Amino acid sequence: MSPAAARVVGTPAFLALAASWRIRAVHEERWRPLYQSGRPHVFLLWHEVLLPLLWQHRRQSIAIVVSEARDGQYLADFAATLGYRAVRGSSTRGAARALLGAVRELEAGRAVAFTPDGPRGPRRELKQGIIAAAQRGGGTVVPLHAEADRAWRLHSWDRFMIPKVGARVRILYGRPFTVAPGEEGLAAGLAEAEARLAEIAGTAAAADGQRA
Repeated sequence: MSPAAARVVGTPAFLALAASWRIRAVHEERWRPLYQSGRPHVFLLWHEVLLPLLWQHRRQSIAIVVSEARDGQYLADFAATLGYRAVRGSSTRGAARALLGAVRELEAGRAVAFTPDGPRGPRRELKQGIIAAAQRGGGTVVPLHAEADRAWRLHSWDRFMIPKVGARVRILYGRPFTVAPGEEGLAAGLAEAEARLAEIAGTAAAADGQRA
């Protein structure tokens, strides 16, 4: 999360803003059975749409992987107020510790959320940590995306999105998948993750075009 975004979250003003969003879930049935049956799963989402997705899935005892940098602490503190637990580390700092923590959460039957292009980008470039965690922890990967009809975009590496007051926000659930064992399974899982994230991001972009 950029320093500018970190200053936004966790304030009473932000909580009031998020409460004003009109959220509609698309293909939630792809995820809901995993949650209701208590099966371990991994949420896969781009860093830029983190805020509406944190709001949508609050109070579900999900663990989020956050950077060990100072802005990661801002995110961890804010997420804790929404009922999340933090697994510290990232692809650039504490990667091994983050992977181990995520695997432990999955082995305990819980859910973990990753932003595979965080914490510093490049934007929408998938790193393999999330897929390795799903493979080792036996978790089903659930791609997620969000779009808003009216939003601010920060001048950050990821063009971080903050839906405006009263914005219509769509949460899109991609087709879940599991990761097979071994190096071949990991490579196939990475390709699957990229394809399914692109699929739901493309759906959101198409909807934007239709409204234009």
